[in-house]
Amino acid sequence: MAKLLLGLPVADALTEALSQRVEELARRGVTPTLAIVRVGERDDDLSYERGALKRCAKVGIAVRQFVLPADCSQEELMAVIDEVNTDAAINGCLMFRPLPKTLDEAAACAALDPAKDVDCITEGSLYGVFANRPIGFAPCTAEACIEVLDHYGYDLTGARVTVVGRSLVIGKPVSMMLQARNATVTMCHTRTRDLAAECRDAEILVVAAGHIGTVGADAVAPGQVVIDVGINWDEAAGKLCGDVAFDEVEPQVAAITPVPRGVGSVTTAVLAKHVIMAAERQNQA
Repeated sequence: MAKLLLGLPVADALTEALSQRVEELARRGVTPTLAIVRVGERDDDLSYERGALKRCAKVGIAVRQFVLPADCSQEELMAVIDEVNTDAAINGCLMFRPLPKTLDEAAACAALDPAKDVDCITEGSLYGVFANRPIGFAPCTAEACIEVLDHYGYDLTGARVTVVGRSLVIGKPVSMMLQARNATVTMCHTRTRDLAAECRDAEILVVAAGHIGTVGADAVAPGQVVIDVGINWDEAAGKLCGDVAFDEVEPQVAAITPVPRGVGSVTTAVLAKHVIMAAERQNQA
């Protein structure tokens, strides 16, 4: 039976450490503040927003919500982003995506100040991740993978890590972050030839393909650590599941993140961490 790498202990440990940093900022007269920009009422956005609000309240981060109707104009959205950029009291911004198709999402993302981009939606933040420089912030979910591995004591230096997935949200940035920690990374995707063989060769397997059952019993080996980043709705089973066939894989590997209760549980804690880091950077003097 594999060890379950639960997200809650990771998130709780992060929250405790972050609370101390908020107290230090408070002694300097600074209240870390997050702006949430949401267009419309998508269920997944609302669910994540509720989790972010709870996490921020636990840590001591103030939140300002900017909610626009789904039929808002580009000008209205850009005005909100400009307000976020120019308000010195706002340290970080979370803008939910995808935006309605009537809006120019690329222009909206480009308009946000990378210094306040706490979930890597700007090109400046992406450059920071790829160049390993403190410009903007990494995607929260990608960084949550690293936080889970660190919390449970897995040494990344020299480790053979296979990442399945190549999106700019998780696959590519988490690969860069793992390499920055001196892991030896192989990037794969759903069209990789003999994907199962590539996965079996890894010591640590990070799966972020966005498809149910991408990794099954034939793609894992004894002793592996499996980080399942996928969040999918299994219509047949009527429940959330990851990209890994958990029931097939769990008996064979050393450790695995469940879905739910795994990586996703850590994401809002990383969001809070980024807001605090932004506040610290912006108030260094």
